[in-house]
Amino acid sequence: DKVLMELIEPYELRAAKLREFLEDVKPSLRYDIVPLVDPYGPSVTDPDLQCLVVSEETRRGGEAVNKKRLENGLPELALYEILLMKDPDHSQNEEEKISSSSLRQRLLGTLLRPPRQDPALPSRPYVIGLTGGTGSGKTSIAKLLGHLGAFLIDADKLGHAVYVPGGPAYEQVVAAFGAEILNEDGTINRKVLGAKVFGNQERMKSLTDIVWPEIARMVKEQIGEAGAQG
Repeated sequence: DKVLMELIEPYELRAAKLREFLEDVKPSLRYDIVPLVDPYGPSVTDPDLQCLVVSEETRRGGEAVNKKRLENGLPELALYEILLMKDPDHSQNEEEKISSSSLRQRLLGTLLRPPRQDPALPSRPYVIGLTGGTGSGKTSIAKLLGHLGAFLIDADKLGHAVYVPGGPAYEQVVAAFGAEILNEDGTINRKVLGAKVFGNQERMKSLTDIVWPEIARMVKEQIGEAGAQG
């Protein structure tokens, strides 16, 4: 349920930062950093633990740990609750506390690593794919890139184009799904076609096996056109 969980830093990096913090705070401190492979970790099995540091929002987790310890025949841990630091610079969409979720929000739009140099890839044109759900901002970003001189390829428009009479997928789609998907003027009724494939994985695959290769071919043609235009 984490916000932008794809941008969570790797475990090794997070552990290294924790190690650096602990050594900064008190170089003589003895500590173990243990990977957690379940929600409880060693807190419900280690007889030597005496205290668990929690915040207001994780106190219930601490209470769940103590319940498990009692079930395992171990004494309860003292729960020491700390106040979380407030972030004075958080935006309206970010959390009030200092939070890695807010950090991930701020990473949006930044280059996480330089473009990969692959000798097998041509230097131009540079191809960027925009994906995301409805309302995620694809159209806005595409317009911004267009203003900067990018050649825009709209896969949705190509998806419509393959269905039109004379289009590359028209004959195959009609042959696969029957003349009942046609309007009186011979165009494909996308609502009727959608009703045939919606919720039916086999029919949906039959449709995408026809349509997607044609869209991909058209995209490649347009990428070639963009390259020719420089």
